[in-house]
Amino acid sequence: MSTNETIRDTIEQAATTVGSVWPLHSFVTANPLSGFEDQPFHEAVEQAERLFGGHGYPSTDVFRAALNTGQIDPETLRRELRAHGYEDDPSALLTRMEADEESTTEADESSPHDEVDTILTKWLASFLDEGHASWPMPNRERGFYAAFRSVARYDRSLPDPSAVATLPDDPIEAIEQAVSTYPRDQLVDLFEFHLSRLPGWTGFIKQRAASGGDWQSKYPITLTEYLAVRLVLTDIFDAPLGPPTAEADSTRTEGDRQWDDGVPLPELWLNAWEATYRTELVEAVADQSQSASASGDGEQAVALEDGGRPDAQLVFCIDTRSEVIRRHVEDAGAYETYGYAGFFGIPMRYEAYDSGVTIDACPPILDAQHYVADNPVEGCDHEHGRYDTWANATSAATNVLKSLKSNAGTVFSFVESAGSGYGVALTARTLFPARVYDFLTGVSERVPSDADFCAPALDYDPDVDGDLPHGLSTAEKVEYAATAFELMGWDEFARVVAFVGHASQTANNPFESSLDCGACAGNAGGPSARVLAAICNDDEVKSALRDRGFDIPSDTVFVAGEHNTTTDEVTLFTAPVPESHEADVEQLRSDLETARAGSAAERTESMDASEPGTRETERRATDWAETRPEWGLAGNAGFVIGPRSLTQGLDLDGRSFLHSYDWREDESGEALAAIVGGPMVVTQWINMQYYFSTVDNAVYGSGSKITHNPVGNVGVYQGNGGDLMTGLPLQSVMAADDEPYHQPLRLSVVIHAPVDRVTAVLAENPGVTELLDNGWLSLTVVDPTQNGEAFEYDGNLAWVADETYDRGDAVEEPELTAESVAPPAADD
Repeated sequence: MSTNETIRDTIEQAATTVGSVWPLHSFVTANPLSGFEDQPFHEAVEQAERLFGGHGYPSTDVFRAALNTGQIDPETLRRELRAHGYEDDPSALLTRMEADEESTTEADESSPHDEVDTILTKWLASFLDEGHASWPMPNRERGFYAAFRSVARYDRSLPDPSAVATLPDDPIEAIEQAVSTYPRDQLVDLFEFHLSRLPGWTGFIKQRAASGGDWQSKYPITLTEYLAVRLVLTDIFDAPLGPPTAEADSTRTEGDRQWDDGVPLPELWLNAWEATYRTELVEAVADQSQSASASGDGEQAVALEDGGRPDAQLVFCIDTRSEVIRRHVEDAGAYETYGYAGFFGIPMRYEAYDSGVTIDACPPILDAQHYVADNPVEGCDHEHGRYDTWANATSAATNVLKSLKSNAGTVFSFVESAGSGYGVALTARTLFPARVYDFLTGVSERVPSDADFCAPALDYDPDVDGDLPHGLSTAEKVEYAATAFELMGWDEFARVVAFVGHASQTANNPFESSLDCGACAGNAGGPSARVLAAICNDDEVKSALRDRGFDIPSDTVFVAGEHNTTTDEVTLFTAPVPESHEADVEQLRSDLETARAGSAAERTESMDASEPGTRETERRATDWAETRPEWGLAGNAGFVIGPRSLTQGLDLDGRSFLHSYDWREDESGEALAAIVGGPMVVTQWINMQYYFSTVDNAVYGSGSKITHNPVGNVGVYQGNGGDLMTGLPLQSVMAADDEPYHQPLRLSVVIHAPVDRVTAVLAENPGVTELLDNGWLSLTVVDPTQNGEAFEYDGNLAWVADETYDRGDAVEEPELTAESVAPPAADD
């Protein structure tokens, strides 16, 4: 193997410990410790603490509060502790854990590499800027290493800028030169140390280099170039090449953590907390399963007066926020709702009309397979013209304002003349955000959206060259539609079927894309819904689907919609609706407004709102000072894969992902395998992002929004520089600085299917099996062929009958009270 290949392989090996980080405009929630998923959870936490300094478990105070409020069942906790040899009273063990926390001291935060970090982040921010800088860094098209060499020689903050001019042309030669005297068998550890010094920037470069895209093709950067520049700066600042001894051992000086059987006590408390939640979820699902089996109900039961079809069927994303609106939709009329991943199974690169940019509207674990653009359709010239007039006017005004504000010759006169107008606008946004919402809504009603005059160009065009095929063949359209119906176990169709994506609405929020659809890579789900609706309305597709066993009635019309998760408004895109169905759609719109009111009132109860309900959600959507427009997926803890009959009528408190699945329609197990290998993995990413952002927001989150400093449209700093923050803001997961709103639990998955079918699926998916075996999530199967009995995954493709729900054999022990687990009082 050549030297170049050896260096690249070593860098790639070292980089596995750093998780990928996505840009702000397409923020993807992912496990920050994804590089450690091949290890047991508690070992991964320990390794990450050594590298990044982050805590991996909730604090003792959080565990105590969970026990006091009943989130941790005392008997479940005792059982977990006894299984690992702990016979002490839980209150004594809490004291032991607390003492360990107090003995853990922070290491000296200063490092001889701090100056390297400071200079490096300055150049990274300049190079990786995505269109925000008025004066971009020169020579970026040559790559990061070459661009750095061309400009850093003029950087007076370097001790010897002239040293940059003598660097080799090849970044690998620069690395070889820097490590020439370092032991070769320690290079992985050396590179791991340097890559983990700035995990935010490293993770962003790793993701951008892997996924490509316009910015990467124009201004390329690789981890090899990054490491070369870092090692060059390390030499220029005469910093140690390797980590100092104290940092090599641990970022924090640890107390005595020799747990009785090698498993940390916090892990056992976490297990008990998760088991308490899982018991309630599985018991409810198992009870519903037994009831459904006894009554013979299928996917779901809708009360129909004449025994006919439901008024409409709506397919929502599996997102936890959809659980709330689905309940209220079903209460509003004779409606059926389904859950399906929000990209609706179509891995596409999408370009909206007149946007000039493309987005990959599919989960990051998939590559886009089709290019789809929105194009104006015939007969909509009036709407098209109104849109273009408005868009051109606003674009011209925006360009003028940008020019006036950034031009040194006009900026002061601009402030003099326009200051009062800006003051009025800022005052309105600050004091009357709900009125601003009314104004913006009124404007949007007068200006057509692109969905009013555009349609996705779906027909395959062989004459267009590009990285991806433009459009889809008829066979591909049929396959995507059939896959959707198969995964959801669909066997009948209403007159109106709506695919409803989702998006968020927020003002002045760098992390707004984190509230959009995770299955669409942090983008809005409306375009994906419109594509699948257009596919299903295609006569050729309908005919082929009937041959596949899906008997779609001739009077069934498919429409698309988008659920605004901030305000709970559902907008329907109904351009293809014939006159015969207008009354059906209007009734659906009316009932969606009723559902919106109920859902908004429920969600705002947890927000300390002065006026719970739709008006409060509208205020939050436009209030530029609102740090918490919505809770997003905070609280997520469960994922139920099965028919709606398992959860219909249950209030899951917006904490469960719900994916429709009917085991009876999936004899081969292919549909279940697709769900387990796709949506289940993505929800685990989301869950882990929320977990780690909660247990240590300073390291794995992004700190308070109040002190965020957005940089280059790619990320945020805390303060005026440093590393990119990698996770969710404090306000997304915490009710207060020291009070979590999100319960930091690993994901509990419940699948309604024969246990042997699930075993077969796992045997063919070693990646998911590894996650289960290492404790990154849990899995319970409710087996409908065994009277709804529950079986818990026990590792190595083995199962145990879940007896934790039968507490008749519980050992009598003193009841745990708030007083018995209260922290010890300080001596007087």
